[in-house]
Amino acid sequence: MAPSSSLYSSGRLLPSRTASTPKLVRVGRWLRPTCSLAMNGCAAGAGDRGVVSLQETRVLPAASAPQEAVGQLRAAVAALNAEPPASSCGIIRIEVPIRQRGDAIEWLHAQRQSSLPRCFFSARAPLSDTPAIAAAVTNNGNGCHKEQWEQPVSVAGVGSAVFFRGTDPFSLRDWRAIKRFLSRDCPLIRAYGAIRFDATSDASVEWEDYGAFYFVVPQVEFNELEESSVLATTIAWDDSLSWTWRSAVEELQSTLHKISPSSVKVNRSTIQTAIINLNHVPTKASWDLAVTKALQMIKGRQKDLVKVVLARCSRYITDTCIDPLELLACLKVEGQNAYQFCIQPPDAPAFVGNSPEQLFHRKYLNISSEALAGTRARGKTRADDFEIGQDLLLSIKEDTEFTIVRDSIKKKLEMICDEVVVNPSKALRKLPRVQHLSAQLAARLRNENDEFDILNALHPSPAVCGLPTEEARQFIRDYEIFDRGMYAGPVGWFGGAESEFAVGIRSALLGKGHSTLVYAGAGIVEGTNPSFEWDELDLKASQFAKLLQYQEQHICYQEARNMGTLI
Repeated sequence: MAPSSSLYSSGRLLPSRTASTPKLVRVGRWLRPTCSLAMNGCAAGAGDRGVVSLQETRVLPAASAPQEAVGQLRAAVAALNAEPPASSCGIIRIEVPIRQRGDAIEWLHAQRQSSLPRCFFSARAPLSDTPAIAAAVTNNGNGCHKEQWEQPVSVAGVGSAVFFRGTDPFSLRDWRAIKRFLSRDCPLIRAYGAIRFDATSDASVEWEDYGAFYFVVPQVEFNELEESSVLATTIAWDDSLSWTWRSAVEELQSTLHKISPSSVKVNRSTIQTAIINLNHVPTKASWDLAVTKALQMIKGRQKDLVKVVLARCSRYITDTCIDPLELLACLKVEGQNAYQFCIQPPDAPAFVGNSPEQLFHRKYLNISSEALAGTRARGKTRADDFEIGQDLLLSIKEDTEFTIVRDSIKKKLEMICDEVVVNPSKALRKLPRVQHLSAQLAARLRNENDEFDILNALHPSPAVCGLPTEEARQFIRDYEIFDRGMYAGPVGWFGGAESEFAVGIRSALLGKGHSTLVYAGAGIVEGTNPSFEWDELDLKASQFAKLLQYQEQHICYQEARNMGTLI
């Protein structure tokens, strides 16, 4: 089946629609498929209503296998329905421990309902050089606290107990609307999602289902632990948001009926596909012009621009459709010291990534963050790898770029936190394909309600935008001719006791057709060579190209003005 044709409209590359296209409704200036997402917790005024009146986690007897756990959850929800709570709003999580460890990706792969939202998040292993403040997580800032829950290795979710989506930039009111449903007493009730890199810019068609931000508390969730698993379900309701207890129960029972109790094995070595067409936006020639213009502004005395991060969107057309979860499973194999994620609203493209970069992690009052900049390939031998690493450490250009990022993050943390520590101040972070300069930062919040200020201050960082922030962001608006969407934005989760976000880099957007959009960026500072940075883009995108069985001699290269294509 050949990829569908596209039509230009208003400077955007929009898809032609066929008779089989789902019914569309207009949202602002964009069209999007109609779908049911249950309750939008960011409805007007929700952030001003205060915490929901009932928040509970109930743990059922342990099951020997997922099949048994599904049956227990269905029975528990039926029992809940027989005795509804008196509260007009609330959230309840019901857990069934499973005595065997299951694989979260394989569980999610078995849930085939495209009409249900899906999410996956896998945190990276703790780094050995984490500063002392962040490592002391047993202290909640108000005295000692003994952790009562086991941290999941990976979390997979389907359905929506409550979702949060808006078309305006993510605000304090939106953050409060999410936190209404989260509490310290229910630490594993979490809202997973992502935020646009630049919510003030127009969204292209492929990103329209995400809005300016999109988060979801899954209805059904599989937690992969070190030696066991947990299958859980969450029900949320709020009469003031026109989502009653009865509506929530009926929707949850419908979702539980669709849940497959078994897992489906995933090929983790390669994807059986080949690339037949590849478009880069911008092309190499256009990239060189944009980088040259950036360098002129950086060197010009009349401008304040110090650094700008320019990105590339590469559209791969493959001979078969790519399953986002199969791609995610392959990324996870080589994802040491990285976050793996998949965010997919119902009937929408899937945002998949393997990001090495932490935006921040909060646990009670403890904050950790990091600076990551400068890139080199890994060596083929140990001696070669060492030599390349030393070249990165001693490069004046890379040190300039890295210092800008590290010092900016430190300054922003100092405005909101106490006891800011940087250790190490500069080191190599070695990943399977690349190595970076990195620094670990830790601090202590003065108040947990300052979490929004941390998110707002750290995004966008100079590692994905530039410095000064507004000047760099304006340059990107003026010279990038595609929509970054959630690429380079915060991706992760909010919780009651803690929250964690990665930077949404090393990522791709996969639709149901033959098209995959792969994103990569590079920092431009004084001393940058445009061709070297183009090669860096190829290096960063190589994990996707390799998995797609890159065959350069068979690829047809084309140029397009914009990658705003429904995929």
